[in-house]
Amino acid sequence: MSVVVTGATGQLGRLTVEALLRRGVPASQIIATGRDITGIKDLADPGVVTRRADFADPDSLAAAFAGADKLLLISTTDVDQRLGNHRRAIDAALTAGVSLVAYTSMSHADTATNILATTHRATEEYLRERDVPSVLLRNSWYLENYTAQLPVLLQHGAVIGAAGEGRVSAATRADFAEAAAAVLTTEGHTGAVYELGGDEAFTLAEFAAAVSAATGKPITYADLPAEKLAEALTGAGLPAELAHVLADADLGLSRGELFTDSLDLSRLIRRPTTSLADAIADALR
Repeated sequence: MSVVVTGATGQLGRLTVEALLRRGVPASQIIATGRDITGIKDLADPGVVTRRADFADPDSLAAAFAGADKLLLISTTDVDQRLGNHRRAIDAALTAGVSLVAYTSMSHADTATNILATTHRATEEYLRERDVPSVLLRNSWYLENYTAQLPVLLQHGAVIGAAGEGRVSAATRADFAEAAAAVLTTEGHTGAVYELGGDEAFTLAEFAAAVSAATGKPITYADLPAEKLAEALTGAGLPAELAHVLADADLGLSRGELFTDSLDLSRLIRRPTTSLADAIADALR
C-alpha cells in the first residue's frame, strides 16, 4: 500500500505523514508531496518518498501520484483557486488508479452557507460526479486558529469575533491528522462522511474565559458586527479579502456551521480529543 499526502509542506500534511509512520506504514510507502519540497527534505531521512506536486501543473500531479493506492487530498488555501486545483488533483488521482481519495473538507459543507464551505461543497460534488471512491473528512476549525492568537489576546485583554453565542467544535491539527491516518490505514471508509470536531465545543466567550483561567489575566470577548471585525482584522495587517472570509466564517460559526456533536473524531482516533484547556496550556508553554 502506498499513500500520497498532498500539502506535506504544511502543518496538517506533515502531521499526517508523522501519524502514518507511527501507525507502522513503511516510510518507503509514504509519498509526501508539495509545491516546494525543500521544506520536507528531512522526511526523506527515514525513507519517506518526497515528490513535487503543483496543483496548477497537471503533469507534476501525474508524476507525484504515480503508483499510489490511496491519496489524502488536503484542501488548498487559496479560495479563488481551490476548486480548479482540486479538480486537477482528482483527475490525476483517477488516472493513477487510486483506490481511495480522502478529502479534507469543512464542517457541514453540504449545507453551510459561509464562503469557505462553497468550494468544499463543489469539490465534494466533483468527487461524486467523477465517481471517485472517496471519504469526506469534514474538519471543523483548528484549535490553533485560536491559541496562536494568545500573545495578542494577552496584550489587548480581549478576544474579538462575530460569532455571537455560536459554538465551535475546534480540535488540534494533530487530532485531525491522526484521524486522516486512521482512515488511510484501515478499511471500510469508502463513501463515509465524517463530521470531525472536538469532543467539547465552546463559544468565543468561553474561550476568553479559558484563557483568563489559564493565565490569571482578565480576558473579555467583544462580539462585533462582521464588517467591523473585518475592519479590525485588516487594521491588524490581514489582507482585506482574507479578513472578509474570516469574518464571514464567524457568522457561519454563529449559525452552528462549525459545530458537531458526532464524536466521529474521537471514535476514529480512539481517544478523547485534545481539550481546549490542554491546547491553551501547550501554547502558553
